[in-house]
Amino acid sequence: MTFCIPFSQIRNTDVASVGGKNASLGEMFNQLSPLGINIPDGFAVTAAAYWHFVDQNGLKDKLSQTLAQLDTVHLRNLPEVGSKCRELIASGSMPDAISQQVRQSLALLSHHEEQSFAVRSSATAEDLPTASFAGQHDSFLNIQGEEAVIAAIQRCYVSLFNNRAIKYRLDNGFEHMHVALSVGVQRMVRSDKGSAGVAFTLDPESGFDKVIYITSAWGLGENIVQGAVNPDEFYLFKPSIAQGRKALISRKLGAKENKMVYSRGTERPIANIATSPQERGTYSITHTDVETLGRWCYAIEQHYQMPMDIEWAKDGITGELFIVQARPETVHRQKQNISVKEYTLLSKTAPLCKGKAVGNAISSGRVCIVRSLADAGKVQQGDIIVADITNPDWNALLRKAVCIVTNKGGRTSHASIVARELGIHAVVGTGDATEKLHDGRIITVSCAEGDEGYVYDGKLEWEEKVIDFQQIPATHTQPMFILADPDRAFKLSRYPNEGVGLLRMEFIITNSIRVHPMALVKYDELPDYKDKKAIEAITAQYSDKKKYFTEKLSEAVAMVAAAFYPKDVIVRMSDFKTNEYAQLIGGKAFEPEEENPMLGFRGASRYYHERYREGFGLECEAMRIVRDEMGFTNVKLMIPFCRTIAEGKKVLATMKSYGLERGKNGLEVYVMAEVPSNVILAKEFAEIFDGFSIGSNDLTQLTLGIDRDSAIINDLFDENNEAVKAMLSLVIQTAKRAGRKIGLCGQAPSDHPAFAQFLVEQGIDSISFTPDALLRGIENISAAEQKIVQTV
Repeated sequence: MTFCIPFSQIRNTDVASVGGKNASLGEMFNQLSPLGINIPDGFAVTAAAYWHFVDQNGLKDKLSQTLAQLDTVHLRNLPEVGSKCRELIASGSMPDAISQQVRQSLALLSHHEEQSFAVRSSATAEDLPTASFAGQHDSFLNIQGEEAVIAAIQRCYVSLFNNRAIKYRLDNGFEHMHVALSVGVQRMVRSDKGSAGVAFTLDPESGFDKVIYITSAWGLGENIVQGAVNPDEFYLFKPSIAQGRKALISRKLGAKENKMVYSRGTERPIANIATSPQERGTYSITHTDVETLGRWCYAIEQHYQMPMDIEWAKDGITGELFIVQARPETVHRQKQNISVKEYTLLSKTAPLCKGKAVGNAISSGRVCIVRSLADAGKVQQGDIIVADITNPDWNALLRKAVCIVTNKGGRTSHASIVARELGIHAVVGTGDATEKLHDGRIITVSCAEGDEGYVYDGKLEWEEKVIDFQQIPATHTQPMFILADPDRAFKLSRYPNEGVGLLRMEFIITNSIRVHPMALVKYDELPDYKDKKAIEAITAQYSDKKKYFTEKLSEAVAMVAAAFYPKDVIVRMSDFKTNEYAQLIGGKAFEPEEENPMLGFRGASRYYHERYREGFGLECEAMRIVRDEMGFTNVKLMIPFCRTIAEGKKVLATMKSYGLERGKNGLEVYVMAEVPSNVILAKEFAEIFDGFSIGSNDLTQLTLGIDRDSAIINDLFDENNEAVKAMLSLVIQTAKRAGRKIGLCGQAPSDHPAFAQFLVEQGIDSISFTPDALLRGIENISAAEQKIVQTV
């Protein structure tokens, strides 16, 4: 009988004999290796070998009798039953027929005596689309020598009766004695001297399927799977991969506190050690390798025709990349996004701690600190479990939680995956939750505020609202977003929309870049030692300080462009006032003091001026990268506060000198209509720009001569004023006659149905809303359009 089958003879249809994990490895080894994807060679010890082991040791009836004693309702005796089953398997001896074939297969794989292997469990019901079995059974790394491999195979058999595996089979309707275990024996990749990680062929948070998400950390990949480190994160855009373009659209540096490496001991062949400051401060994988992994993951998804969860490793000795595992993604692929539940905090205080948000919800409850399974008894239904990390043995107790908070881990950690599967939210990678929180404390955990999750003291009030997208009416006037935070883009792209009418560059500069552009251009000339030292720390990975700006800005814009692709994303070039620019690091050295910054050196006037021209050049270079290198031609650019036609021409000439030529590669450049001159000379502006976006706030204050920030006269600020509406009507009609698109960005159309009706009656092309106002705005647009139809 054949008990060992090399990967070269295994296909994806062999799940019944080698389990899902091994079947997938064999499929990739045979079908994807010819495409240049490296898969470490190995062999599968078949399910038939497991049954032969059970039969030769007379264990079948004993296991069945022991499992028959299990309290399947309350699981009170699960520890005892599981322990007895494991003892039965551990006490057996490996039949010679199996051992002999294992030795023969190892001889074909081993190139030298010190060759080490990964010995991984692969259940015959494992990695199916409806039940992943991920993490239920044990795997063993850095196993050297024939006897050690054979012993590890038996330990995999033992893990078929882990308490968590027994419960998982009960929960998923699998008969215990109908599930067998195959074992994969695979050459180890020396990622202990390199790096490893996990990839998803969609965004694991939102389910957005146009990206590939990759995590990476130093050493063996188990730390990422277990959630023991906060990894580096990367996003790649699939259409760019398909087109052979630069696909990397976002990267975030993780702390990578530890790395798992080989150990000399036979009892503990691996060990976790602290990473060095240099390792924590640098990416654990090169940008070139990220692009390669992105192409491989894309090819794997194309082969399987479904979203995939993939593990990879980089050999630190040879520098080679490998795919070591791939399974179907099981959380998002079965969901249809026809509705969402929105959560809104009605009040908040300073957070006790924060980390990465997993899920989109808010909950309140009692803190229960869990350090090991010994704490399982104190966990009550509805608790918020707080831990350093979680592990698969905790799955039963995690089901009692309304939320999980961990010190360590990223979005591919065990805690994150379990939270998604259980339909609860989590905050991972806080760093200090177990120190800041204590048993019994009432807290509120919010994952409804973007990319970061927050833990607040006490029970806060919040609002929940279910939105059925099927009930949102379609409108002729295009509803678009006003966006500032790229981290929300994937989630918001699911909402009814026609793209982004205004992406505010200032938010990205303030929150992601933090440094004044000219302080990067003139870094060597900076007079302020404190600012220079701060910039050096922030840009430590960049010998060219200017590249820091262009890389950060291009990637942030690319995230939004990817989320809404191929819909328009209109990016407004920076519109800080001088007092706002001065707040950026190094900004005071380059900004004049003005009595009225609102009407001073802002917008278009900065772009061609010697004080800021080179800073504007960095903005242009970032946008050129987004459009020309990444391929996001759905990105349009917009010039704010352009006072005169001559100024508009100067700006366009400056942009051209920096590689952004209107019309080239389909580039469209819009102008903000927010100064009365934009309205009065709209026909002339339409000759040099491709469209208009009305900035209703500035146009209102400049039409009425009101400082909108003045508390004394702010009651006079009113977009419904007849003078303002006359200006709006004039610019809309002029734009329409000139064949130019025109939209409006502002709060009024969502707050005031009559104002929305006025805009629709004027024939405006689009109205852009902040995310919280979008759905209300669509309702107002729809009502206005219906009234017009009824009138006609």
